Amino acid sequence: MKIQMQKAKFVLTAFLAAALVLPPSAGAQRMPHRTVKQPKPASGTQVSINGGAQRSTSRPAPQAAPAGRTTNARNNVNIDNSRKNVNINIDRDINVRHNTVVRPGRRPYARPPHVYGGRRYYCHAPYFYHPFRPFRWGPAWHPWGFFVATLATTAIVISVANQQYHYDQGVYYAATSGGYTVVSAPVGATVTTLPAGSETVVVNETTNNYYYGGTYYEKSGGGYTVVAPTAGAVVEKLPEGGEEVKIGDVTYVKVGETYYQPIQQGGKNMYEVVQVEEGEK
Repeated sequence: MKIQMQKAKFVLTAFLAAALVLPPSAGAQRMPHRTVKQPKPASGTQVSINGGAQRSTSRPAPQAAPAGRTTNARNNVNIDNSRKNVNINIDRDINVRHNTVVRPGRRPYARPPHVYGGRRYYCHAPYFYHPFRPFRWGPAWHPWGFFVATLATTAIVISVANQQYHYDQGVYYAATSGGYTVVSAPVGATVTTLPAGSETVVVNETTNNYYYGGTYYEKSGGGYTVVAPTAGAVVEKLPEGGEEVKIGDVTYVKVGETYYQPIQQGGKNMYEVVQVEEGEK
């Protein structure tokens, strides 16, 4: 009996050991497998090899530039091409108002003209070059093109040919954007008194002009009227804004559209208003 019980115990032990070693049968059920979804990458990222997310190194596409403007692709600076010539028109308007007419003198010329480029340049005195050094007529005087935001309370309004100007101490201003710009004295403007520091210029035996800041005045019924320079008139000082121009072998000083020839008179450096005529004969 004891031997049978030991045999039964041995068989049961062998069966349990075989059950642990052998694979499950095809019909056995497996535990269900759950798939874990990866979160969708956020916009602007790209998926890396290991399934994680990393920030994209590519730049977003540039936005379209506003209409009427050009975008600089290098630094995205907007450039408004419509403002290329902001200040050009102002300067051109000022130049148009320069005195362009020289009144002929009464005295005939004894010297032959300087002929060059289809023009004749007449002067009474011989040519004597000396470097041009512009002159300033004091703190209240300003050259053509000078801009001020406001005018002094002493400024007055002068109308010439339906155009308004502002006058103050020998300087003429025209209203421009944001203030006032100095212009050449308009021919025909009349002031009651001459600016301080004016000089007398002999035009002929019966007529004198008065000169200040590049402007010529003549005595009139209402005071002193701006006139064009007279050919042959001689002055010592020329204003800032003049420039030397070489015509052939002669160097003139051009102020606006008026030519001055450097001369020497009484041992002093002076300038004579040149009479310019078209044609070589």
